[in-house]
Amino acid sequence: MEDENEVELLQRYRRDRRILLNYLLSGSLIKKVVMPPGAVSLDDVDLDQVSVDFVLNSVKKGDMLELSEAIRDYHDSTGFPHMNAESEGEFFLATNPESSGSPPRRAPPVVPFVVPSPIMPDLSSSLPFDATEEDEPAMMSKSQSINTTQGRDLTVDDIDDFEDEDDLEELASRRYSRRSLNDTADLVVGLPSFATGVNDDDLRETAYEILLAAAGASGGLIVPSKEKKKEKKSRLLKKLGRSKSEQVTAQSQQSTGLTGLLETMRVQMEISEAMDIRTRQGLLNAMAGKVGKRMDALLVPLELLSCVSRTEFSDKKAYIKWQKRQLNMLEEGLVNHPVVGFGESGCKASEMRVLLARIEESESFAPSVGELQRIECLRSLREIAIPLAERPARGDLTGEVCHWADGYHLNVRLYEKLLLSVFDVLDEGKLTEEVEEILELLKSTWRILGITETIHHTCYAWVLFRQFVMTREHALLKLAIEQLNKVPLKEERGPQERMHLKSLYSKVENEEGPQELSFLQSFLIPIQKWADKQLADYHLNFSEALAMMETVVSISMVTRRLLQEEPGSAMQHVTDGDKIESYVSSSIKSAFLRTLQDVETMSNATDEHPLALLGEETKKLLRKDAAVFIPVLSQWHSQAIVVSASLLHKLYGSKLKPFLNGVEQLTEDAVLVFPAADSFEEYVMDLIASSGGQSEVSLKKLSPYKIETISGTLVLRWVNAQLSRILGWVERAIQQERWEPVSMQQRHGSSIVEVYRIVEETIDQFFALKIPMRSGEMNSLFRGIDNAFQVYAKHVVDNLASKDDIIPPVPILTRYRRESGIKAFVKKELSDPRLPDMRKSRDINVLTTQTLCVQLNTLYYGISHLNKLEDSIWERWTKKTKQGKSINGDSKKESFDGSRKDFNAAIDRICEFTGTKIIFWDLREPFIENLYRLSVSESRLETLIEPLDVELNQLCDVIVEPLRDRIVTSLLQASLDGLVRVLLDGGPARLFIPSDAKSLEEDLEVLKEFFISGGDGLPRGVVENQVARVRQVIKLQGYETRELIDDLKSASATDRSKLGADSKTLLRILCHRCDSEASQFLKKQYKIPKSAA
Repeated sequence: MEDENEVELLQRYRRDRRILLNYLLSGSLIKKVVMPPGAVSLDDVDLDQVSVDFVLNSVKKGDMLELSEAIRDYHDSTGFPHMNAESEGEFFLATNPESSGSPPRRAPPVVPFVVPSPIMPDLSSSLPFDATEEDEPAMMSKSQSINTTQGRDLTVDDIDDFEDEDDLEELASRRYSRRSLNDTADLVVGLPSFATGVNDDDLRETAYEILLAAAGASGGLIVPSKEKKKEKKSRLLKKLGRSKSEQVTAQSQQSTGLTGLLETMRVQMEISEAMDIRTRQGLLNAMAGKVGKRMDALLVPLELLSCVSRTEFSDKKAYIKWQKRQLNMLEEGLVNHPVVGFGESGCKASEMRVLLARIEESESFAPSVGELQRIECLRSLREIAIPLAERPARGDLTGEVCHWADGYHLNVRLYEKLLLSVFDVLDEGKLTEEVEEILELLKSTWRILGITETIHHTCYAWVLFRQFVMTREHALLKLAIEQLNKVPLKEERGPQERMHLKSLYSKVENEEGPQELSFLQSFLIPIQKWADKQLADYHLNFSEALAMMETVVSISMVTRRLLQEEPGSAMQHVTDGDKIESYVSSSIKSAFLRTLQDVETMSNATDEHPLALLGEETKKLLRKDAAVFIPVLSQWHSQAIVVSASLLHKLYGSKLKPFLNGVEQLTEDAVLVFPAADSFEEYVMDLIASSGGQSEVSLKKLSPYKIETISGTLVLRWVNAQLSRILGWVERAIQQERWEPVSMQQRHGSSIVEVYRIVEETIDQFFALKIPMRSGEMNSLFRGIDNAFQVYAKHVVDNLASKDDIIPPVPILTRYRRESGIKAFVKKELSDPRLPDMRKSRDINVLTTQTLCVQLNTLYYGISHLNKLEDSIWERWTKKTKQGKSINGDSKKESFDGSRKDFNAAIDRICEFTGTKIIFWDLREPFIENLYRLSVSESRLETLIEPLDVELNQLCDVIVEPLRDRIVTSLLQASLDGLVRVLLDGGPARLFIPSDAKSLEEDLEVLKEFFISGGDGLPRGVVENQVARVRQVIKLQGYETRELIDDLKSASATDRSKLGADSKTLLRILCHRCDSEASQFLKKQYKIPKSAA
C-alpha cells in the first residue's frame, strides 16, 4: 500500500515538474535556450530528463542555457550524490538508505564547525523574504530525498520570485498553493491488473488519442499551428497565478468551439503539444484514402504505429517508449481482454503476440533492417488485427464500430482517465469551469469504448468519490451521490442494457481468494467498503464533520441498494436498518475500547475507582452519541438510539458484573461505583423509553444491573449496625443523665440532646451515601429511630416510683360511736398519728418536683423535635429519589407514631405522678391527714391554699409553657382526688353532718377559683368539668340520714339511686355520718364495726 502511495506521489511530482519547467523555458527568464541536437522546439524535448537545478542556476547567473548540458546533468545526478556548491561539508542522498544495501566503508567527510554571528545569521539557510511557513513544500529535483527539508539557495519554491515581463503584476500579487491530499492507495477498483504493465500515464495518453479520434469523426480535428505557443504561455501564467479559493466564473477567457475545448482537454490531461500534433497528424494521415469510413472506427494504435514516423520524436528513447505503449494497448485491447471471444480464430491471438514482439524487437536491429522488419510486421498485424477489432458486438454491423478497446477492463480504465479531466489542475477538490462541455465531449467516445448511460454514471460517480477521498471536498461526495442516483435499478433498465451489463464481469484475486465481480460490483464494492470502514468508527472519523457523515451514510445506502440487485451479492437480505445497526455496534465498541484506555490512564492519575470513572465516561459517550450522531442515523433507522444505548449498557455491564458479584459490604469502592452505574443505567432507560415504538419491549430485553437491590441489601446491613449503635448511645445517655436543666432557657436534660445528635449524625451519613436505595431501607431507618426514641421514653418512666407506694392505704370502714368513746379514740390516735401501714411509704425515695419537671421538659423536647426531624428526612429522601414524591403527607406523619405515643404516654404518667406526689406525699399531713379532722369548722380548705400555691409556683418555674396546663390539670385532679379521699375514706376521724355541706361547697369553690386564678390559670370550663364529680359528693353530704338510708336500700335492690349516687358512695357517706341512726343501720345491715376505742 505504501509503495502504491509513493508511486502516485512521484507521478504527481512529474506532472508538476513538467508544468514548471515549461514555464521557465517558455518565458523571458532565460537569456537564450540552446536546443539539443535533433530538436527544433521544446515540444521535441523530453522535460522529464532536464535537470531543474541546472536550469535554475542558469536563470540566477543570467547565462545561456544549453539543454543538452541540463540533460547530461540530470543523468549524472541520478548516479551520484548531489554536492551543494555553496556548502562543501553537506551532501544529500539520492537513494533510500534502507534499500541501498550495505553502508559505505569509507568515513564521512569532516563537517567544519562554524559559529554563526549573533547579529548576522547564516544567510545560506535562511528563507526568502517573502517565504512563510504556510507556503506549501517545494517540488524537489531528483538529486534530493523526498523527505529533505533543508533550505537551498534556489529551488522551485522561488519560481514566484521570477517575473515575466508580460505578466509581472499578475504573478507578483498572487501565490500558488496546492491542497494536501489524502492517501487513496487502498481505494482500488475491482479490476485485474494489466499483463503488459500499462501504467496510468499510458492510459492517460491513449485516452487522449481516443478522444481525438472521436472528435475527428465529427470533423473537428485540425492540426494547430506553432503560433499558439505564446497564447498557451499566457494562459498557463494565469492558471498558475489563480488562487484556489477564487471562484470560477463564466466570464473567464477561453477558446470557443470544439477546437478550444480540445485544447482545454489537452491541458487538463497534461498532454504535450508535440504529442498532440503528432497524434492529430497521424489520425488525419490514417484517414487518407479511407472514403466513407469514420475516424472513430479506426484501430487507433495500429494506425498511429503506421502513420507516425520515428523522425517526429526528439530522440530514440522517446519513440521506443511511445511505440511500446501502442503495442501494449493492442495486446490488452485485442488479445488480453476482448469483448468478443476468439472462437475458431484463437490461433490468431498467438500470431498477433508474435508480431507485436517482432515489432518491438526491430528497434534493436540496424535502421535499414529494423525498418524493413517493422513494415512487414505492421502489414501482417493489420491483416490479423482489423478483422478481430471489427467483429460485431452489441448488435452493430461489421466495420461500423471498431471494438479494439471494448474489452470492459481496458475501456473503463481509459474512460476513467478521460473523466479525471473534469478537475481543476490547481485545486483537485474543484471541478473545472468547462465541466459540462467536457462531459458532453466525452460522450463522443462512448461509441469507441462501448460506454452506456449506466456505465458512464457509475464511472463518473467512482471518479468523483475517489477524488473526494483524496481531497475531502464535501461537494464532490454529493455529486457522486447524484450520479449513483442516476444509475437505473434492474427493473428500470432495458433488455439490451441488462444483457450488456450481465456480460461485463472480471476475475480478481483478493484476500478471500479468486472472486468474480460484475461491473457494478467492481466499482461499487470499493465505495461500500470505504464507507463501511469510515462509519464503523464514526465516533472517531466524524467527530467534527457531522454533515460529512450524513452524506457518507447516504452514499453507503445508495451503494447498498444497487449492490443488492447484483447476482451472488451478500447484501441481498440486508436492510437499511441492518446496515445502520452494524455501524452503531461497530463504532460503539471501538469508542468504548478507547474509553477503557482513557479511563485506565485517568484512574492512575486520580484516586477514583476505574468502574466509577468508566460509568461517567460511558454516559458522556452515550450522551454525545444521542445528541450528535443518532439524529443522522435515525433518518434510516428510527430505533438507532435503542441499539446504541442497549449495546453500551451491555458493554459496561460486562465490566461491572464481576464487581457486583464480589461486593459484600458497603465499602468505599461500592459507594463510588454504585451511583455512577445507577446514573448510567437510568439514563439508558430514559433514552430507550423516549424513543417510542417498541420501547417497552426493548426495556424488557435489557439485563438490569439491579444496583438498587444489591446496594439496598448493603445499606440495610449498614442501617442495622448504625441503629444498634444508636441504642447503645441511648442507654449510655440515660445512665449519665442527672436530670438537671441544661440552662435557664433550655430547661430540659442533656440526654435528649445527645440522642438527637447521634440520630442526626446517622441520618447525615445515610444520605451521604450517594448510592441507589429503595423505600425499604428508608423505612428501616425510620423504624430504627422510632424504636430508639421509644426506648428512651421507657427508660425515663422506669425510674418513677409506683403510684400505690406514695398513696396511703384506705382506712377500714367503721361506723359512728358515742362522743365519749370518740374522744378517747381521738386522744389515742393523736398520740401516734402514723398508722403502721403508712410508715412503709415514707421510707421510699421519691423524685423531687424539679426533677420531675425536667423529665417532662425533656420528653416534650423529644416529641416537639420529631416533626422537624421527620420533615427533614422526607425532604432529603424526595431529593434523593423519585419514589419519595409519591408518598402522601399522611403516611409521612405516621413514620414516628410509636415515638409520639410513647412520649405522650410518658408525659401523662409523669404529670399524673407529679400531681399525686404533691398531694399525697408532699402535702399528706395538711391535706390527707388533717383536713376536716374532728370537724369541718376546725380545719377548712383555706389553710391548704398557701402550701398549694408554693407547690404550684415551683412547678411553673421549671415546667415549659406548652406543658403548664397539663401539669396544673394533673395537680387539680390530684387535689380533687385528695378531697374525695378525705370525704369518703377519711377514716374514723372524719365525721360529717348535713349542715357541713354548705361549708364543704364553699371550700370547693375556693379550690376551684385557686386553679382558675382569675383567668391566668386553667380555663374555667376545664376546672368546672373536673370539679363536677366532687360537687356531687358534697351534695350527698347535705341529705338527711333517713334519705340516704332509703336511697341506699333502693340502690342495693334495684341498682337505681334517686340521689344519683352509687351504693358504695352512699355507704361511705353513712360511715362518716355523725348520727346514731346511721350507725345502727350500718351495724344491722352491713355488720360494720364501730371505730376503735
